[in-house]
Amino acid sequence: MTFQQLMGYTRRAVDDYQMISEGDRIAVGISGGKDSLALAAALRGLQAYYPKRFELIAFTVSLGFPEFDTSGVQEFMAAHDISYTVIPTNIARIVFEERKEANPCSLCSKLRKGALNRFAVENNCNKVALGHHNEDVVETFYMSLFYEGRLHTFSPVTQLDRTGLTAIRPLIYVHEGEIATYARVHNFPVLKNPCPEDGHSMRESMKEQIRAWNHQYDHITDKTFRALQDELSDWKITRKERRS
Repeated sequence: MTFQQLMGYTRRAVDDYQMISEGDRIAVGISGGKDSLALAAALRGLQAYYPKRFELIAFTVSLGFPEFDTSGVQEFMAAHDISYTVIPTNIARIVFEERKEANPCSLCSKLRKGALNRFAVENNCNKVALGHHNEDVVETFYMSLFYEGRLHTFSPVTQLDRTGLTAIRPLIYVHEGEIATYARVHNFPVLKNPCPEDGHSMRESMKEQIRAWNHQYDHITDKTFRALQDELSDWKITRKERRS
């Protein structure tokens, strides 16, 4: 995937779902993984020519693992001229030592989102950009179906009522493999996830299952994504407007 292709996917998602408005101040959540770094690069590129002016700041919620070194990410953000802050927390200690959660990913996710949203509000942001890609949409749908018994996935644009923020997901048209190739070619400073649950979560299991389905059935990921766009109301409304 070229930079032009990354920008094309991002611009299409932003336009299709009206993710960015004039004067937005957007906080970009940076985990240190390939997806969030690609998101930062894409939004910085979009900022240079998009007709609606917007501001960007980026941040990483540090869970408190001692081996989590963000120096490479700091250099990456400086090279892209994006203001960057690391938010220190004790989330790892709370989840693994104090609470000793049987399902640590759920609590960790809630605490990280809380820290992310507080930082955004404190820095006068009205939107938070998250690096969910195409496969994340599909994985979340099947996890909701199999583990919760409901037809659901996250929305391209989500209003966060408690904070007044809006969460946007500009990479929903980009496939994970494309991001991985782009990150490798451009030598992204991808951080190794220090969490002991990395690679053992329910999401990872679902990812493996969908990979198997894609070998058994043609393009099951793409077909599921298109079905979600056509059938889920929070995905469908803007698409109807775009077709008219």
